[in-house]
Amino acid sequence: MRVRPTIGSPFQLLLLAASFALAGYAGVRLLEGDWFEVALWFVGAALVHDLVLLPLYAAADRALVTAFGAAGRRWAVGYVRVPAALSLLLLLVWFPLISGRVADRFDGVTGLNTHGYPARWLLMTAALFAGSAVLFVRRLRRAAKERPPEVH
Repeated sequence: MRVRPTIGSPFQLLLLAASFALAGYAGVRLLEGDWFEVALWFVGAALVHDLVLLPLYAAADRALVTAFGAAGRRWAVGYVRVPAALSLLLLLVWFPLISGRVADRFDGVTGLNTHGYPARWLLMTAALFAGSAVLFVRRLRRAAKERPPEVH
């Protein structure tokens, strides 16, 4: 049987071409100013991620899997992974405002201050973990109700 590759509908191809054009335009605009510092930032970010962050969160995840595996609940790892990943993503996106490193520029451009960003990030992290804990407890209760009673 011969398999023909699918290239998608004309709308999908148009959407793909438009996204490439937009990405190309953004890249040209980004590199327009000081291209060396932008390139240095990308290379540095890749190196810091691959050499520092990846081993750290891989070790943390391995410890988490080991701990939950020892308790017989390896399936529960996701209840920690998901809120932790979302919290770290929020930290990554809002780090300049959370750290206060761009407070003067942010205030000058927007007229707003950066006070409260660390507290808001911590509150969001607490809410993510609390929501995950509620879902975890609901799953444990549902599993306990569905378990057949033990025969004595």
